[in-house]
Formats: sequence, C-alpha cells, structure tokens
Amino acid sequence: MSDQKRLFLVDAYALIFRGYYAFIKNPRINSKGEDTSAIMGFMNSLLDVIKRERPDHLAVCFDKGGSVDRVEMYEAYKANRDETPEGIKTAVPYIHEILKAMHIPIMVKEGFEADDVIGTLSRQAEKEGYKVFMVTPDKDFAQLVTDNIFMYRPVFGGGYETWGIPEVQKKFEVETPEQVIDFLGMMGDASDNIPGLPGVGEKTAKKFINQFGSMEGLLDNTDQLKGKMKEKVEANADLGKLSKELARIMLDVPVEFDAKDFELDHPDIDKVKEIFQNLEFRRLTENFLKTFNTENSTDTQTQQTSKTTEVKSTPKEQKSAGAGQFSLFGGEGTTDENKTNDFTRNTAETTSHFYQSVSPGMATKLFVKNLLNQSSVCFDTETTGLNPLTAELVGIAFSWEASKGFYVPFPEDKNEAQSLIEELRPFFENENIEKIGQNLKYDIKVLAKYNIEVKGKLFDTMLAHYLINPDMRHNMDVLAETYLNYTPISITDLIGKKGKNQLSMRDVPLEKQTEYAVEDADITLQLKEHFQKELGEANTQKLFDEIEIPLLRVLANMELEGINLDIDFLNSLAEELNNDIASLEKKIYNAAGEEFNIASPKQLGVILFEKMKLVDKPKKTKTGQYSTAEDVLSYLAKDHEIVQHILDYRGLSKLKSTYVDALPQQVEEHTGRVHTDYMQTVAATGRLSSNNPNLQNIPIRTERGRQVRKAFIPRNEDYTLLAADYSQIELRIIAALSEEETMIEAFKNGEDIHASTASKVFNVPISEVTREQRGNAKTVNFGIIYGVSAFGLSNQTNLTRSESKELIDTYYATYPKLRLYIQDQVDFARDNGYVQTVLGRRRYLKDINSRNAVVRGAAERNAVNAPIQGSAADIIKIAMIKIHDRLKKGNYKSKMLLQVHDELVFDIYKPELEEMKSLIKSEMENAYKLEVPLDVELDIGDNWLEAH
Repeated sequence: MSDQKRLFLVDAYALIFRGYYAFIKNPRINSKGEDTSAIMGFMNSLLDVIKRERPDHLAVCFDKGGSVDRVEMYEAYKANRDETPEGIKTAVPYIHEILKAMHIPIMVKEGFEADDVIGTLSRQAEKEGYKVFMVTPDKDFAQLVTDNIFMYRPVFGGGYETWGIPEVQKKFEVETPEQVIDFLGMMGDASDNIPGLPGVGEKTAKKFINQFGSMEGLLDNTDQLKGKMKEKVEANADLGKLSKELARIMLDVPVEFDAKDFELDHPDIDKVKEIFQNLEFRRLTENFLKTFNTENSTDTQTQQTSKTTEVKSTPKEQKSAGAGQFSLFGGEGTTDENKTNDFTRNTAETTSHFYQSVSPGMATKLFVKNLLNQSSVCFDTETTGLNPLTAELVGIAFSWEASKGFYVPFPEDKNEAQSLIEELRPFFENENIEKIGQNLKYDIKVLAKYNIEVKGKLFDTMLAHYLINPDMRHNMDVLAETYLNYTPISITDLIGKKGKNQLSMRDVPLEKQTEYAVEDADITLQLKEHFQKELGEANTQKLFDEIEIPLLRVLANMELEGINLDIDFLNSLAEELNNDIASLEKKIYNAAGEEFNIASPKQLGVILFEKMKLVDKPKKTKTGQYSTAEDVLSYLAKDHEIVQHILDYRGLSKLKSTYVDALPQQVEEHTGRVHTDYMQTVAATGRLSSNNPNLQNIPIRTERGRQVRKAFIPRNEDYTLLAADYSQIELRIIAALSEEETMIEAFKNGEDIHASTASKVFNVPISEVTREQRGNAKTVNFGIIYGVSAFGLSNQTNLTRSESKELIDTYYATYPKLRLYIQDQVDFARDNGYVQTVLGRRRYLKDINSRNAVVRGAAERNAVNAPIQGSAADIIKIAMIKIHDRLKKGNYKSKMLLQVHDELVFDIYKPELEEMKSLIKSEMENAYKLEVPLDVELDIGDNWLEAH
C-alpha cells in the first residue's frame, strides 16, 4: 500500500440533498415532528466514507452566500433553483454541531461555493504531496481531476466509484479533464442556469470537443460548421465564453490547507451520542460507535445473565464508550470499568429487574391464581415463526408491574401444549382483566389456533402510538428508545439473522427466552402507561377505544377466515397473459427495429430517446440514465404507439408476477384459502393497508386486471359472494363538510352527481349533458379533493390548459362554499399544525408553514384531502365493527372476508342472503350520520368480479 497521505474533501450540500431526497417517499420523522432525513442521509454517507477508506485527513466543505463572482458575471446564475426545502434548512445547524463534536473541520468562505473551496484545497494539498479525493456526485468536479486528485462518487444503490483521468476521459470523451470545462460551457447546465450554446446538447458538445479541442477552438473555426448550427454558434459566441467561465471551478479561494488541522481526530463520543439521542437516531448511533469503536468489550445484548424462578437479576455497569478505544487512530486508550455513560440508553444489563420462568405443575397453578387477581396485564406470545396461522407457541410472557414479569414456556408436544393453554384459558377469557400488548392482533390469531378467545378490554401500544404520532414508526424497539430511553434485547442476538442458519425460538436456551420475552412484556406495559396519557392529550382516546381497538378484533377474525381461490382459473389466465405479453413484445420489437430487454430502463431509454428520438430533450434520472418512469411514458403514449405497447407490457407483466403467479403460492396449506394481513398503522389518513397478499391494489381499470378478481370465489356451492360498496362516499363527505347546499340537494334527490355538476358548470339542462361533459365534471369532482390544477386536469381530459382553468374557475363559482371550506381547512392546519376527520383522527402537517412553495403546496393538498379520505376510512370502520358484532351475536354462517377501501366483501350462506342484504346495507348506510345520505350498492356473484 502506498505511504502517500490521503485527504478526503466532502461536498456537504451535495450529500445533504442526496440524503434528503433518498428518504423523500418515507421521510424520517421523530417523535417531536422533526424531519431528520437530511441529517441521517448525510451522516450515513460520511460514516460510510470513514469506514471504507479510513482517511488520514478529512474536511467537509459548505457553500455560504452563493458565488458572488459568478452572479456578477451573470445575474441569472442559479436563479431558477427552487428554495431549499425546510427539512434541509433545519438540518444544516445540526450537521454543523455533529461535525464539531466529531472534530472534523468545516471549510466555508462567504461568497464562494463549496466547489471552489474544494478546488482550491485540492490543489494546495496536491502540492504538499497528498492524494485528494473529492467526495461528491457532481460531475462538474471532473475538471479538477489530475494524477493525484480524484472524484469519489457515491453511486445509485450503494457504494462508491473513483474517477481518475481515464474515467473522466471515457465519461466525457475528452483528452484532458480540463476540457470538461469546455464541455459544460458548450452544453450548459440547467441546474445552475448556465445557458451554454443554444442547440448544443451532450452529443454535440462531445463532437465539438473532439473536433476543435475547446470553446475557443470552436469559436475560431465556425467556418467549418454548417446551416443553423453555424448561425447559432456565431451569434452566441459571447454567451459560450461566459458559460465556460461560469462552469470553471475557482482555484484561488482565500482558504488554507493546514495538514495538522485536517487530521482525522478523536471524536467527542459523548457529545455526538447526546446529539443523536436528541434526534432519536438509534441505528445511526450504533453505526457511529461501530465506525470508531473496535474494542467490543461487552455485548450487552448477548451476555445476559440467567434468571430463573429463584434468581433476581442485578444491575451491571456498562463500559464507557469514551475516547481512546479507537484502533482507527492507533493506541489502546483507556476505559473506566465503573463509569456509566450519561448518554447510553438503559438495557437489561444496566437496569434492575426481576424476570422469572414458571415451572410446570404447582408453580403454574400458583402463577395462574396470582394472574387472575390482576386488573390489567401485559402479555406477549413467543412463537416458532412470524406467520400466526402456522406458528406454534414457544412461550407466553406476562407483566403487570414495571421491571417485573413471568415467562411460561410451552412444551413442543401439541397435546401437552394444549393442556398448558387450558390452564391459562381462565385469564384470557376473563372479561374483567385488561389485556395489554404490542400488535395484539398477532397474539389473538396465534391463540385462536389453540381455541382461545382473548376477552376483556384491550390496549395495543402500537395502535395507541399510531393515533398519537401517525407519521413515526411504531415498532417496539423505536418506541422503547424514544419514550423510555431503553434499548431492548435484539431478536437477532437470540436466533441470528435471516437465512438458513437462523434458529427457531425453541432452540434458544430457556434463560435467554425468559429475558427476551419478559422484557418485551415489561417494556410494553411501561409504554402503555406513557401512551394512555398522550391519547387523552391528543383527544384520540375515544377513537382508540371505540374504533381502532374493536376493529382489531374484527380484522383478526377476517384474516383467520381468509377467502377461497380458484387456482385452475389463475393458471389458465397465466397462459392468456403469456400470449398477450408475447404479442406485445413482437409489436415493440417491430416498432423499435431490434430486440432488446424491455424490462431494462437503461436499454429502453436508449431505444426510445437515442435511436427513435421521441423527444428533443429527454428527462434523465440522477444517475444520468434516460427516465422511463410511468409518468414520462404516459405523457408520450398518446402520440407514440410503441410507448402505449410498453406501458401495456409493463402492466400485464406486473399483473402476472404480482397476482396471477403469486396468489396460488400464498394459499395456506392447512386452510386452502388466502389470508391477507390488514395493517392499521401504515396509512397516516386512517385507511387500512393489505399485505401478503395485497388485495387492495388489484387493478380494476383494465380488463385483465378485473379478471384477477374472478379467481376469488365462495366457500362452496352453498355460499355466494356479496360486495357492498359505498357510492361516491368521498364526494358525499366533502359536500357535507363544506355545507355546499347545491351538492347536498343533488345527493338528497338521488341525482347523478357528475351529471348534476356538468349541468351547472356547463349551464345546460341535466337531460342534455353529454358523455364528455359528464366525464370532465367527474374528473373535476374527484380532482378537487386532491387539489387538481389546470395542468393536471388537461392531462386527464381532452381539454386544453386554458379550458381546464376556465372549468375549475366555473366549478368554484358554482360551488362557492366548497372553495371556502378548502381555504378554511388550510387556515386551520396553519394555525394548529394538523387537520382531523369527523371522528377526530388527526393528520399532522409539519410542512404547512414551510417557505418552500412546493413542499407547502403538498401539505395544503393533504390538509384538504386527509379529512375527507380519513373520514371515509373512519365510517367504513364503524360499519365493519357493527356488522361483525351482529354476525357474531346472530351466530350467522355468513362471514365478512375483505375490505378494499370503500368496499366490503362477504361470503354469504345462501339461505341467509336476503337477511344479510338488509343487515349489511342498513349498518353501512347508518354507520355515521351526515347531512348527505350515505348510499351503498350491493351485488352478488359466483366470484368477486361478478359481485363487484
């Protein structure tokens, strides 16, 4: 290995923006409502560089105040950039604080960009004999590459690539890296608003560099150009020279490379951990400690002391993760065995607790007697797997006092296990004892296999936290660390990570099972006490008690019931889809003039945008590939038949792999049915989510998509499927909430709301409304809920943008109270930070007052949409609870099987059909009283498609 010292210079904002947008679809929000995505993304990248490269010297470079010189040269430089997202603005001070705690120098100079600071420092360090690595994805830095200066680029999907001179030559088709300045000057840069030469794109710029060598070479030889290109280049010569100067990274910023200051030093471990704890970074803290601490003197999650029925655990001191334990810097350092770090989370090792395992026989009888004397108990099942339909009990943990609990291990023999659960039956079926748990639906389903019904009041900590903070994660480890400053024992420490070497819980020694299981029950009990207060403070206690908890039991029953599947039909549909897909392949290859991998975005992009040149300036992804995303292709489909074929190909391929091929594999062997898992804590609006399989996303707008529903069939010939669907429930809710009399009257009179809207908006009698007018009115009716714009409406209809704007303006003029309601919702959100449904379910909108117009606009749309969509979700949940209760009390054979947003699907015992129609329609239409009547459409059939 070379002894040459290495300096790593990090382009701060490039990695901050990259980290922020990596989490854009699933932002990291902590319990205080702070968006920590940018901080987490940046720190993950920084620690990754340190772990991979172990640099001698390191600095992080920031912009400050933009480039004064470039703005003087060209006033419009970077003028087209959107305002920095709020989540990045709030992140930067934290990042500065973390870097200072890590003793990593921050290099910044007022009036200069980070590019210029890095360029200057690179050249200075190179002169002092250093190899320099510029950590950035920004291609502009390629101009700085030399024999000793490299680009160190994060790549899509993880990892890094190093660009030296050969890589730059290949990428830009230049002889020297300096020519990258000419390349950028010729083609311009939309992100920095560098104009470039009009008409010159990437290919042309590379051709000119190859032919003329530089911008000056091109401008001196315009006589070799032809036609309009010659005219454009000559007319814009000054613009080309200016663009080259704007693209040139400055090398004379008044900053100084002092090797001693840039040495990677000992971080202040305690300070960094304190900041991370405040931000609620659990895994990042572990990552940080692993990056710098290689001693691993104690593993607090694997060296658990044995706890039996007679042994009380004693607290142990953890070693301080203080400075000096880092092989990265050399030396052994020192530790203080007796010091507990102030910022270390509590664990089973550091917390006094009393966890017992209960022996069979008399000990179990005495335990059950004690158990039945409690008023509120937390319990947690330990099983052989994650699927509650097949998992067997390994043990059950109980806790009713903080830091104390008991574990009842189960024998492997099924008869013995059933005998033991019978001893515990009096507890589970005692209606006077409150049962507490985390994700109780799982435990209820496991116990149902043993013919045990969990009765009495329930408290589910996962559901409680979902109502308190719907945007945060709800798994127990996160909740424990966030609210109790406690890190639970990791399951992977007991059974290992996923794979063939993973153990079953049965293989884990009893003392470790006891520690792990009872800790879960203990921590969940403590979380319950915390969340009970917060539910009251958020005014969501009633929603919790009357909707979410009763619904938990309903969903458990539906999931256990499952639905019958016609596998033979799916197999025949698979053959038809294979033929359809093969036919589309041929059409695509014929149109393209060659065969290629249609599923490869890279190959597809080259065909569409290089070979066929469907658009002049195709959109590209962050990795430089042509974008072939659905929104891009959908826009082109109406003008290019090949694109429509590609979209159809994708749709059918996804349909086949996701449903037609996958569904038969998801039939449970012992029931012969498909059992989806409904999740209550995923969608912030309150809607349910379906998983394994996801039955809510089966496409219904295409013929082939609808056919998948044909595979879902009744239990047997004595049953029929019934689908009950709320008709236009979201429109009815917005009419009621806005108190818009015209819409309310239309619903009360049973009018076709879309025809009624078209009649008023287009000022024609309802009898003369055309199909197109009704369609446009329908698009606006539903679009208003989601904040449709004139641009969006024109994309969804045959209307021009101006016609769309006129239609929207007329719509609001026709329904003035609707517009007022929308504004009131936004104003309420700005004042309170949240909006709520008819039942008080809150949707928190942290960006509602953001200074970034795009981010704020999204929050404003959610302010309007969330109460409507959430109220619809609340109403169908009420209906489900009421229907389930009546089916159970009446001991009917008919069962509720599925919920798909506004639709419920039932397996109806034919002799009960008429009674069920009346019962279901009545409960759904009377679930909640609005100013507008709720209307439910019922259909029956021999499969779901017929019944829908």
